[in-house]
Amino acid sequence: MPEILLSTLNAKYIHASFGLRCLRANLGELRERSAILEFNIGQRPLEIAERILAERPRIVGLGVYIWNVQPTLELVVVLKRIQPGLVVVLGGPEVSHETEAQEITRWADHVVCGEGEDVFRLLCGRVLAGEAGIPRVIAAPLPALPLLRSPYGEYDAEDIANRLVYVEASRGCPFSCEFCLSSADIPVRAFPLEPFLGEMGRLLERGLLHFKFVDRTFNLHLPTSRRILEFFLERLRPGLFLHFEMVPDRLPPELRGLLARFPPGTLQLEVGIQTFDTEVAALISRRQDYARMEDNMRFLREHTSAHVHADLIAGLPGEDEEGFGRGFDRLLAMGPQEIQVGILKRLRGTPIGRHDAEWGMVYSPLPPYEILRTRKVPFEAMQRLRRFARMWDLVGNSGNFTRSVRLLWEGAASPFAEFTAFSEWYHAREGRHHAIALVRTMERVFEYLTQVRGVDGVRAATALWEDYQQGGRVELPPFLRPYLPDAKPARHSMPGRRGGGGGDGEGGSGAGGKVPATTKRQGRHGAGGGV
Repeated sequence: MPEILLSTLNAKYIHASFGLRCLRANLGELRERSAILEFNIGQRPLEIAERILAERPRIVGLGVYIWNVQPTLELVVVLKRIQPGLVVVLGGPEVSHETEAQEITRWADHVVCGEGEDVFRLLCGRVLAGEAGIPRVIAAPLPALPLLRSPYGEYDAEDIANRLVYVEASRGCPFSCEFCLSSADIPVRAFPLEPFLGEMGRLLERGLLHFKFVDRTFNLHLPTSRRILEFFLERLRPGLFLHFEMVPDRLPPELRGLLARFPPGTLQLEVGIQTFDTEVAALISRRQDYARMEDNMRFLREHTSAHVHADLIAGLPGEDEEGFGRGFDRLLAMGPQEIQVGILKRLRGTPIGRHDAEWGMVYSPLPPYEILRTRKVPFEAMQRLRRFARMWDLVGNSGNFTRSVRLLWEGAASPFAEFTAFSEWYHAREGRHHAIALVRTMERVFEYLTQVRGVDGVRAATALWEDYQQGGRVELPPFLRPYLPDAKPARHSMPGRRGGGGGDGEGGSGAGGKVPATTKRQGRHGAGGGV
């Protein structure tokens, strides 16, 4: 039975918590007295408590994030009610800021704020030794990255075979975007490169093929970026898949040449645009060169096989619905395979709240703390944008409508306006965007195309039938049969897109199987040690 149990509630089973593995790897002599036990937010807190207590630990460390804070609160309450002597330690981004104001921290024995590898080890040693007078809230100094033990050996065979494996070559972010918790992660620090690449080689030898880099700005330090790309180019193999988050306006020729050498299906690049309004960008302290960014986007789409995942945020201070729509249309014209529309959130520890009075920013007090209205976007318009985001994930990002989706705005001046009209029409008929069968959504798309947009029935049916076959489906949906009586499945159906920006799971726009905004940091311990 482990004396120290590290646990968290992941968004889905497929996620393997990177933070827990970083902590366990750095427990020193206490590592053998510890274990990792992971759950997901779909499980009941009472049942999770039963599993944890069955292990009879003396210390339970829980990673708390925006997507799991509510069920984790329930879990902590149950644990402390049933076994008051159990020492509960919390960590993670959600409890590392505004700590004392949160109900969940009042139930905990200790809270670690910051990157927790060193502090958590020392705390556990003091608790197990029976020491008294340990502070309840502990601010963790930045650990020296070269001195940390590698967490990659903590991934087991099940993780390698069936779960997302997160890796990091650096921590921190050089930018100060006010909506992002990464703005607090300074300075940027790198792990020693050659030992890191040695760990990547060992993961490859163990059979790992999907690498999700959680670095905030992979292409910030060009020699490091180049060396990592060269490392994987030298080790290309079928099924290899790499995800990087990149600064969109920083893509010099040496990186372009390397990116162009990766074969189709290997690279996914997450590019954060967030807004095209220069005044809004300045307001939130976001710096980017739009001309260079657009040139880089064109290069990626025209000269590489990378899957480009681009992000926009709705509800930023100073931006109205029409301005967001213009940005969406501009980004769509650049041709990224995926556009994630995120709704602005007031994350704990970010300075975005300084705009509340001037711009009338009103957020939900409940996780994930999404914006409800602004001076420029009233509640009704924000709800429309929220529906747009969900519908875009369902239709625009899912990979199930790659041909037919463009018919929704073909010939129109604004794809955003046309897709918004479709989203509102869909909502009026279905009243929801979740738990709807694919064929049902396809039928609604067909109905809208033919009855509202006036698209020829055979043309709309042909596009939908070609889309439907992408996932290897071979039976013509009944509603298409009158239009395609002689249809036969294509001999070589192409699969739909592979999971979006890393597959993290919940929050953000909320559908489509991609990495939503609130869980992109699922894998890293970042601020709070991922306890």
